[in-house]
Amino acid sequence: MNDSYLDTIICADCREHLPLLLDSSIELFLSDIPYGISLDDWDVLHSNTNSALLGQSPAQVGKSGFKRRGKPINGWSKADRNMGKEYEEWCGSWAEMILPKLKDGASLFVFGARRTIHRVVNAFEDCGFLLKDILAWKKEAAHHRAQRVSIVFDRRGLKDAADTWQGWRLGNLAPIYEPIAWFMKPYKIGGTIADNVLEHGVGAMNIEGCKMDGGTNPTNILEFGFGRCEQRIHEAQKPLQLIEFLIKLTTKEGQTVFDPFMGSGTTAVAAARLKRHFIGFEIVPEFHAAALQRLDRETGTHYTAEPLFFQPMLFEKSIKEYR
Repeated sequence: MNDSYLDTIICADCREHLPLLLDSSIELFLSDIPYGISLDDWDVLHSNTNSALLGQSPAQVGKSGFKRRGKPINGWSKADRNMGKEYEEWCGSWAEMILPKLKDGASLFVFGARRTIHRVVNAFEDCGFLLKDILAWKKEAAHHRAQRVSIVFDRRGLKDAADTWQGWRLGNLAPIYEPIAWFMKPYKIGGTIADNVLEHGVGAMNIEGCKMDGGTNPTNILEFGFGRCEQRIHEAQKPLQLIEFLIKLTTKEGQTVFDPFMGSGTTAVAAARLKRHFIGFEIVPEFHAAALQRLDRETGTHYTAEPLFFQPMLFEKSIKEYR
């Protein structure tokens, strides 16, 4: 593997560099990938955009959650029915490049949205990965947007309808969990997972090292919150303890963790703290810079990315391909 990638976060589209990574060199893929739900510019992964997308309605001004306008589940046009398929194709465009870079039997943890995680599963299975489980990260709290039906009708002057629909709301239940798809790269047919552990050093779970408070074994419901002093620098950031748990569960010291959508740098920080190597990419320059600063601050070690990897023309091209 090119040593320039190891223990570094590169500011670039991962698809431009994946071919340069050595085959069968990575023990764990762990990434909070874009969800394709139009959370922000970097999450608009479909071609059917609209001038209102990511704008604000009067009700969203000054709110900490649901700050930007997304598309309703029913869509704004018939073309919106293609958004899920476009997201699935986007996932496949880089998932197929990752398969040969992982060791046989290696794990992949891919964060996703409840409404789009099935697209991730389809894309990864089509590329050759095996789905092991769907984990659930249970959050400490959740923004809840469910408008009262009676208020909507009151504003329309429909008093009788408002009285009839008292207590009813529009929207979803409070989104208290996020799914994490757990995949595996297939290992040698005819062999066992124990054989694979001996040959490639991956495939087993470190249950003893991941026991929860009280000494209980972990389950596929993961309850981790942000630390008291944990700085939030990305809207979609995940708790450091959650990422550390997944790394400890599936890797040993000295092995390599790969995250092509590094965001706030949590995967890199967790890997460094646990004495694992990491390889990361982040396409947004502002997040890339913040991730490096966080890595320096929280690990006490100076990490830098080679300037040659960030090329403005390449970045502009990558943003267009993202969409």
